[in-house]
Amino acid sequence: MAWSFVKFIIVKNLNKSYLCLGGIQNEKKFKYKKMVMNALLLAIGAILHQITPALGLPMQPDFALAMLFIIMIINDNDYKTSLICAIITGVFTALTTKFPGGQLPNIIDKIVTVNVMFLVIIIINKISHLTKLNTKLEKNILVLLVFPIGTLVSGTTFLLSAKFIVGLPASFSLLFVTVVIPALVINTIGGFILYHAINVSLKRVLTV
Repeated sequence: MAWSFVKFIIVKNLNKSYLCLGGIQNEKKFKYKKMVMNALLLAIGAILHQITPALGLPMQPDFALAMLFIIMIINDNDYKTSLICAIITGVFTALTTKFPGGQLPNIIDKIVTVNVMFLVIIIINKISHLTKLNTKLEKNILVLLVFPIGTLVSGTTFLLSAKFIVGLPASFSLLFVTVVIPALVINTIGGFILYHAINVSLKRVLTV
């Protein structure tokens, strides 16, 4: 139901935004649509991060991170957009973090993660093209690899930076097992469902 609500919000707002685009050239219109989509995903990610409860310890699954990965996949090979969205996501999560002193680690982990995952996405895409898989299968493989690897990179970076900057409320291994691993599973399953819901919405509105 949550994913259906997110899909409804995206389609409704995108369609409303495009009513004023009649006189704009197709290329500019396409860029505008992508920009609106990115803004909506960032906003939804920030809201989900705000309302997501902590997992016992003062840490929580990072749904804003899932939205960032979706933005990176949709904006294929667009490093500038990916980096800007990562910085914005880092600021949003820093403002809503439930981890004591987690503001700076949140920003650091998003910047590190977006750079690592941008390279990972390029490598996965090149391997997929070499194996000559169909487009749908390529995207499914990409999504199922990006979300767990990205969440692992993000969670590890956050814990390490927090450890050196403010200290951890429990041992690194305990936090890794009780927070990062569950977040990895949640982000992979939820991100896969959400990506396809958003992709269907995106295809619909981009053809308007």
